[in-house]
Amino acid sequence: MTPYEVVFARSARRELQALPLTVAERILKKVERLAIEPRPAGCQKLRGYFDLWRIRVGEYRVIYSIDDTTRIIDIAVIRHRSEAYR
Repeated sequence: MTPYEVVFARSARRELQALPLTVAERILKKVERLAIEPRPAGCQKLRGYFDLWRIRVGEYRVIYSIDDTTRIIDIAVIRHRSEAYR
């Protein structure tokens, strides 16, 4: 099975770069695993949206979309849980 390609929105890349290094490394490890398993245990589909999913990484949330036809995962948001859904 071919792994998915993971791409970051420009805003998500900036959000990741603004985080402390230890937190950013943990998030990147989880995001890399999405290329192999885009819907891992613990992920949830966001209500009210057609194709948005989220994973938890400690106090942070990674919100992303999955395109199964082109095998692309688009990371849209990386934020603290208190601000992730605004």
